[in-house]
Amino acid sequence: MISVNSVTVSFGGYDLFDNVSFLVNPKDRIGLAGKNGAGKSTMLKLLAGLQNPSKGEISKPNDFKIGYLPQDMIHQQGRTVFEETETAYEEMQELEKRLVTVTHELETRTDYESDAYMNLINELTDINNRLEILGVANKEEEIEKILKGLGFSASDFHRSTSEFSGGWRMRIELGKILLRKPDILLLDEPTNHLDIESIQWLEESLQTFAGSVMLISHDRQFLDTVTTRTIEISNNKIYDYKTNYSRYLILRKERREQQENAAKNQQKIIDQTEVLIDKYRAKASKASFAQSLIKKLDRMERVEVDESDNATMFFKFPPPAHSGKIVLTVENAGKEYDGKRIFSGANFILTKGEKIALVGRNGEGKSTMIKMIAKQITYDGLVQHGHSVMMGYFAQDQAEKLDKNKTVFETIDELAVGDIRKQVRTLLGSFLFGGDDIDKKVSVLSGGERGRLALCKLLLEPYNFLVLDEPTNHLDIRSKEILKKAIMDYEGTVILVSHDRDFLDGLVHKLYEFKDGHVNEHLCDINGFMEKLKMNRLSEMNSSKNPFQKAKPDVVKEKPKEDPKNEEREKELKQWKSQLTKCEKEIERLENEIKIFDSKLADPTQYQTVMNDKAAFDNYEKMKKQLESEMKTWEDLQGKLS
Repeated sequence: MISVNSVTVSFGGYDLFDNVSFLVNPKDRIGLAGKNGAGKSTMLKLLAGLQNPSKGEISKPNDFKIGYLPQDMIHQQGRTVFEETETAYEEMQELEKRLVTVTHELETRTDYESDAYMNLINELTDINNRLEILGVANKEEEIEKILKGLGFSASDFHRSTSEFSGGWRMRIELGKILLRKPDILLLDEPTNHLDIESIQWLEESLQTFAGSVMLISHDRQFLDTVTTRTIEISNNKIYDYKTNYSRYLILRKERREQQENAAKNQQKIIDQTEVLIDKYRAKASKASFAQSLIKKLDRMERVEVDESDNATMFFKFPPPAHSGKIVLTVENAGKEYDGKRIFSGANFILTKGEKIALVGRNGEGKSTMIKMIAKQITYDGLVQHGHSVMMGYFAQDQAEKLDKNKTVFETIDELAVGDIRKQVRTLLGSFLFGGDDIDKKVSVLSGGERGRLALCKLLLEPYNFLVLDEPTNHLDIRSKEILKKAIMDYEGTVILVSHDRDFLDGLVHKLYEFKDGHVNEHLCDINGFMEKLKMNRLSEMNSSKNPFQKAKPDVVKEKPKEDPKNEEREKELKQWKSQLTKCEKEIERLENEIKIFDSKLADPTQYQTVMNDKAAFDNYEKMKKQLESEMKTWEDLQGKLS
């Protein structure tokens, strides 16, 4: 489908990619991995044709359609949400304009028997046939389906795009790309600004998408759900793993350990050889032998160990000051903006040490509630802090609120008081601001760096109540894991908003859902909540399949006089148990064979040989699909036997 052949990309004498090659196959689901600055976004631009390689070539079929969603984009003005989304149908719109022109000409002309008139009739037929192929009859239905999936309500369709934030307008661009039905989707952080329900919808859409997908994401669960192949960019090279992100991390660790062992063994051989060279170099009778050893060392291909990006922020929240048992009381609270009621009747109590999350679709009032708790806005009802509560507040746009004219050091030093002032450099170092980085102006920092600096400010006081609105914005996967652990170890009370399911998993066990103007309590973790959402959506789909179908009258069956032993049931159970045993053996066999192949992929001495064996890869993919099928069969049998 797309072939990357010996591609090199250089910037100012530095090679970002050095002679890399790989194929993107039909229906591939690829996640790009690598540290920040490795070249992931550049790779997407190369494939999208927006940037050319310094050497090599990228080839793709003629009429190959590419859908590219960049991380930052320029948005169009002057249209409604529906009109802007409708521009995805460029060919259809041009045909519809031409259809109006041709129809008008046919209505006004009278040369019915001329060739020109017949040509117009033929063109009209061709246009109508083409419009039918493009699905003109379903256009509005498709647009509505996409927009609702991305979180827009029907009332939003006719609002101007200028009324929406950048995040919502990014959703419009994503919707347009999906409607064009390209052969490949290239997505750079597509979950940015999406709420949990929209992310879940996008996952399902990408899983059923007919073409290929290549994406970059800092959402680990999203990567694991969508991708089945991971291409890591490291050390100017690429490493191809036929698996999802979590499994890739394990294989990468194993590969690096094998490289280190191979490098150590090689170094021993080099050291021993150099000792022999020094020993025999001065002896005339052994000089030729010494020279042959020198040539042998020169010819030896050195084992390369992948560079490891071990830089990671490390911090713990300071021990919190003592607070009362009741940290927060919310009674009949609500908020109204410009006559529009956002939500009302919110009631909950937050006790000391609790960690809870506010969830729900964007625009339902989560951040509004956070601002109410932080006393940033006025509101209805009661929102009251408990005795001796010291609140630390992280706003959703906290990183953007930093003074861009100050340096990193000044930002923290001016807020630090007491003994903490002596530890500012150490504190900044734990957030990856070391050496000259502390003298950088905030204006030149990346989004991730600003996010880390904003988080650093929370460590300047012994807060006992943390109020966090999207604290993982712009953080990479590793930094999010560090933040999650710090919050889990924190002895104080936490209320937070996040759309990152992996971040919330294991962190909170109570959620408050903001939906349709109400606030509902869920005494479960994020996985339980997601399961509820899925069941509710399935229920809604089933109930809306045929709302006009008449209910069938109940058929009263005559109850049998006796209830004999069900021999047929016993026979079925026996068969299912036998099938389950066979299934478990087959699963074990497949897992062992896949594990053997994975170990070959991780072995640098076998990697290239395996990469060139197409038949082996095809069998590997076949085994993975067979394993998925066997697992599904196993689950079905367990369900029947339970």
